[in-house]
This record gives sequence, C-alpha cells and structure tokens, in this order.
Amino acid sequence: MKSRYFIYVSLAVDTLIAIFKFIAAAATGSSSMIAEGIHSIIDSISQLLLIWGVKISEKKPDDARPFGYGRELYFWSFIVSLIIFIVGGCISFYEGYLRYEHPYAEGNAFWSYAVLIVAFLFTSVSLYNVMKAFNKERGRTSLWKAITQSKDPSIIITLLGDVGDIAGLVIAFLGISLERYFHNPRFDGIASMAIGVMLIIISLILVRESKSLLMGETTSKKTLRRIVALIEADESVVKVKRHFSMYLAPEEVILQVNTVFKDNLNTHQITEAIQRIIKSIKAEFPRIKQIFVEPVSMDSQK
Repeated sequence: MKSRYFIYVSLAVDTLIAIFKFIAAAATGSSSMIAEGIHSIIDSISQLLLIWGVKISEKKPDDARPFGYGRELYFWSFIVSLIIFIVGGCISFYEGYLRYEHPYAEGNAFWSYAVLIVAFLFTSVSLYNVMKAFNKERGRTSLWKAITQSKDPSIIITLLGDVGDIAGLVIAFLGISLERYFHNPRFDGIASMAIGVMLIIISLILVRESKSLLMGETTSKKTLRRIVALIEADESVVKVKRHFSMYLAPEEVILQVNTVFKDNLNTHQITEAIQRIIKSIKAEFPRIKQIFVEPVSMDSQK
C-alpha cells in the first residue's frame, strides 16, 4: 500500500486549528469562528475515520473475506462524506441562522484575525502535502477529471477538505471584517451560513464519488483494451469474449476474462496458457491482484 502520510499531517493541523478557533470564538463571540471551529472538528473526525478505514483495508484476505478488506476504505469514506460533512454543514448553517436572527456584537476581533491567519498558514501546509500526493497520482490529467476518476477517496476527501478549509477561512475573515466595518453582527451570521452551505456542497460531491466506488467501479477503458491485446497476443487464444473488472481498493483490482482458446488444445495446454496470461497481465498491471481466466466456447453466451 502507498504512503498516506498526508492524512496524519491533516489530522494534526485540523486538531490544532480547531482548538485555536474555539478559543477565539469564546473570546469574541463570533458565530463564523464557531462555524470554523466545527468545520475543523469535522475535518479531524473525518481524518480519524479515514485512518481507520486505511488500516482495516490493509488486512490480509481470510476465510471470512476471501477477496480481502480493501472496500472497508470505500465504506468509511462514504460514511465521512454522507454524515460527517452534512452534519457539520447543517450545524454551521444553523449557528449562523441563530446569529442572523438574534444579532449581537462582543469581544475583540483581534483574536479572530490572528487565529484565522495562523489557521490559513497551517492549512496551506496540509494542502501542499496532499496536493503533492494528488499530483503524483493524476499526472497530466485535468484537476476536475482527476477528482472524479480517482480511486483513492482518502486523497480526494483530504484535498477537498483542505480546499474547503481555505475557502471557509476566507469567508470567516470577510464576515468578521464586514461585521466590524458596518457594525452589523448579521454579516457574521451570513458568513457562518455560507460556510455551512459550502460544507454541504463538498459533502454532496464526496457522496457521489464515494458511492460510485463503494458500488464498484471498473478499471479504465485504456487498461482494459491493453489487457485484451495482451491476452489475444497469446498463441493459444482466439479472442476475448467478455471481461469484468472492479476496484476492491485503490491499489487492488479484480479481473475476470471469458476467453476462447484454440480447439486443438488439451487441458494441460490451456492451463499453461492461463498461467502465462495471468503472469503477463500482473507484470504490466501490478494493481490487478486477482485474475480469473475462464475458457469459453465461441458460441457461448457468456
């Protein structure tokens, strides 16, 4: 399994920032700072769940799970996307709504500004680390396409979480600044509601991607075309009739190919051909861990 050190960096940053944000919120009474503190707590919980999912997904196959535990990561990523971000978004929005309906001003904004600046610097460090991992994975693929096609939800959740953090800090800064400039506490409530809406939007994006992975995504068409070419290049093969593939984890794919072999081959020769095919596929595509080559007849409906 590849290193996911960026999750631990993000966890440390989010936990530290959450403490400072709540201290500033207590000192100033800022609704947007409370929303930002909730945002950071949500991020910390999501990182803990992702770390748990990664650890469980690395367990070796056993009698209970012969195909391994890889999809545990997809399950916990879905939980993070569906519950944690939506809950955090709704709480932030509700806190902002209460502040908008019952505006009041108190405290010294200096502490809010100081915490926001420090949080921005710390979050930038976390974002830099996850972007390094993300750029290494996506290569030359466009940003949005890489997000929607990534098979590693830990990267996407951490990335969008950090992007949301940066955006939330900017919104909170604007809310507090407008509140102080116009002497209108409602701007702080509006900022909190905006942070809540942003969290919900991020959640919906992550739910969509996590659900797709949990339900089972196939490997890319380019990879499948190359696999078919490898198989049909074998001297014992007539053609590949059908193929099925599914990601069990970011670095683990299961593949089944229904293959037509030449009529003059005996069982031993077909077995040797299957072993050659599996070896050649794994040599070029090491993430395809489990391969099943099923001999079928030309007129088979499989």
